[in-house]
Amino acid sequence: MARMCVKTQRLDVAKVCLGNMGHARGAKALREAEQEPEMEARVAMLAIQLGMLEDAERLYKNCERYDLLNMFYQASDQWQKAMEVAEIHDRVHLRTTYYNYAKHLEATAECNLALNYYEKSDTHRFEVPRMLSEDLQALEIYVNKMKDKSLWKWWAQYLESQSDMESALRYYELAQDYFSLVRVYCFQGNIQKAAEIANETGNWAASYHLARQYESQDEIKQAVHFYTRAQAFNNAIRLCKENNLDDQLMNLALLSSPEDMIEAACYYEEKGEQMDRAVMLYHKAGHFSKALELAFATQQFGALQLIAEDLDEKSDPALLARCSDFFIEHAQHEKAVELLLAAKKYHEALQLCLNQNLTITEEMAEKMTVSKDSKELSEESRKELLEQVADCCMRQGNYHMATKKYTQAGNKLKAMRALLKSGDTEKIVFFAGVSRQREIYIMAANYLQSLDWRRDPEIMKNIINFYTKGKALDLLAGFYDACAQVEIDEYQNYEKAQGALTEAFKCLSKAKTRSPVEQESKLALFQSKMALVKRFIQARRVYSEDPKEAIMQCELLLDEPDLDSTIRLGDVLGFLVEHYLQVEEFQMAYRYLEEMRKRIPCVNLTYYVNERTIEAVHRGLGILEHPAPERLRHNSMEDNKEVEEDVADEVEDP
Repeated sequence: MARMCVKTQRLDVAKVCLGNMGHARGAKALREAEQEPEMEARVAMLAIQLGMLEDAERLYKNCERYDLLNMFYQASDQWQKAMEVAEIHDRVHLRTTYYNYAKHLEATAECNLALNYYEKSDTHRFEVPRMLSEDLQALEIYVNKMKDKSLWKWWAQYLESQSDMESALRYYELAQDYFSLVRVYCFQGNIQKAAEIANETGNWAASYHLARQYESQDEIKQAVHFYTRAQAFNNAIRLCKENNLDDQLMNLALLSSPEDMIEAACYYEEKGEQMDRAVMLYHKAGHFSKALELAFATQQFGALQLIAEDLDEKSDPALLARCSDFFIEHAQHEKAVELLLAAKKYHEALQLCLNQNLTITEEMAEKMTVSKDSKELSEESRKELLEQVADCCMRQGNYHMATKKYTQAGNKLKAMRALLKSGDTEKIVFFAGVSRQREIYIMAANYLQSLDWRRDPEIMKNIINFYTKGKALDLLAGFYDACAQVEIDEYQNYEKAQGALTEAFKCLSKAKTRSPVEQESKLALFQSKMALVKRFIQARRVYSEDPKEAIMQCELLLDEPDLDSTIRLGDVLGFLVEHYLQVEEFQMAYRYLEEMRKRIPCVNLTYYVNERTIEAVHRGLGILEHPAPERLRHNSMEDNKEVEEDVADEVEDP
C-alpha cells in the first residue's frame, strides 16, 4: 500500500502505512521532506525510503529539482551522473560535488584521481597536504609542480618546523612571504639582510617585526624608521618621546591619528618649548579651543589666522567671537565678519561692514539670510535683518543684491526701486510682471519712458501694458499724448498723431483723478488738439480735389492762437509755400517764406521747406542773392513720403 502511495501521490496515507510498518527512518525522512514546495520532491523521498529508486529519479527530473537529484546520485554512488547534473543544471553545487567525489576517491585509495578533484573543488591547498602527509616525497613533488604560493608557504612552514631553515627561506621567498623571511633572518641573527628585505618590499608586518628587533637592541633610530614604515606611528611616537627626538616626533604626529597628535601636543606643551608645534598639532587634531587658547597665551598670531580659516558654524560660538575680536583688534575686518557670521551674530557682522565700509559679497549676504524655518530669529527680526542688508547693498551700489534681499524680506516696492537704479531693463520688466502690484507697474512704466521707446516697439508695448495693469489711465493718457507729439515732431505723421490723441482722450475720460476740474481741463485740451490736427489732415487730404478749400483751411489754421503747441507752424507755412510755387504765385510764396522767418526765427527754413523750393521762389521773383541755408532737414509735399519708423503701432491698435 505504501508503494501504491508513490503512484497515487497520497502522502497522508503513506504516513499511516509507514507507521504501521514501523519504518521510523522513512517516517522521519518524509516529515523533513514536507518542507519542499514541490509535491513530486516529497513523493520522491518516499520512493527512496521504499527502495523505488527509478521512480525517485523520474520524480526529481519531473519537478526539476536538480539539487536533490544531485544528492540522490551521490548517495546512490552514481558519481558520473551526479557530476553531469552539477555541470549542466546545478552549477551552484558543482565544487561541492567535486569535493565530495574527491573524498570518496580518497576513501577508496584512489589518491591520484582524488588530487584532480580536490583541485577542481579549489580545496587542494589544505586537503592535498593533509592527504599526502604520510608521503612527504610525493607531497614535495606536488608542491613544486603546482607552483602555488599558498602551498609554498605551507611547505616552508613545515620545513621551518623541521629546522631546515635554508630550504624554508627558499620557499618563503618563492611564496613572497616577506614577513616570514624577515622573521627567520632575525632568528638567524642576519638582521642586515632582514632590513634590506623590509626596505625593498615595504611590507608592514615585516617592518613592524624588524622594528621590534631593533628596539630590543636599543637601536632607536632604526626602530623609529621601521615603525614608521609599518605605519605604527604610536610606537614610533612613544620612542621619540622617550629619547627626546623632537624633530621626528613632529613629523610622525602629523602623519598619525588625532589621538596621537594630541598626545604629542601635550608632550610639547609640558616641555614648554616649541609651543608653535603644540598649537599646530592641537589644530590638526581638531582640538580648536585648546589650540586657540595656547595661541592666545603665546601670542602666535600667524597660527591664529590658520586656525580661524578652519572655523565654521559648527564651532563653539564663544570661540568664534573671541577670534573675531582678535581680528578686529588687528584690523583684519573681513576675516572678523566671516567669523561673526559663522557664530550667527548677524547684526554685529552687518554693523562691522557698515563701520568699516566693507563690500558685502554675495556669499556674505547669503550667510546673513536666515531661513524662514530657523528658530534663531523671529519672522519680524528676520525681515528687519534682510532689509538692513539690502540697505547696505544699496549704499554700496550693489543694486541686484539689494533687490534680492528686499524681495526676500517681502518689501517689493523697495526691491523695485533698487532694480530701477540698476538700469537692468530686462529684469525690471520681468520683476514688474511677476510682482503684480499697481505701484510697481507704474514705477516700471515710468522708468521705461526714460528709455528710447520711440525706436523700440517692445518697450512701448510694455509701457502701455504696465500703465493699463496699474490702472494709471491718466498717466497712460499722458504717454499717448507724448506719442502723438513724437509723430508730429519726428515724422510729421499727423494721422498716427490723431490716433494717439484719440486714445489719450479715451484713457483720460475713463481715469479717476483727484481733481475733476483739472481732468476736464485736460480733456478740453485734447479735444482742441484733436480738432486742429483733424483740420490739417483734412486740408492736406482734399488738396488734390479742391486746392482753394485746402489753402483756405490752412490760412485759417494760422490764425489759431495755440496752433504751435499742436501743429508745427512750419508744416502749415511750408504747405502754403509749396502750393503758391506750383501755381507760380511767387509773391505769395515769398510772403509766406518771410512769415516763416518772422514767426520761427531760430529755425533754418530748410527744416520745413525744401531748398530747391526756396531757390525756385527766389528765381521767380528775380532775387539773385540769398543766404545759402544749411541743409538740416527737408519737409515738403514731395518729401512727405520719407521713410518713417513705425513707432506708434500700439497707438492705432492698443
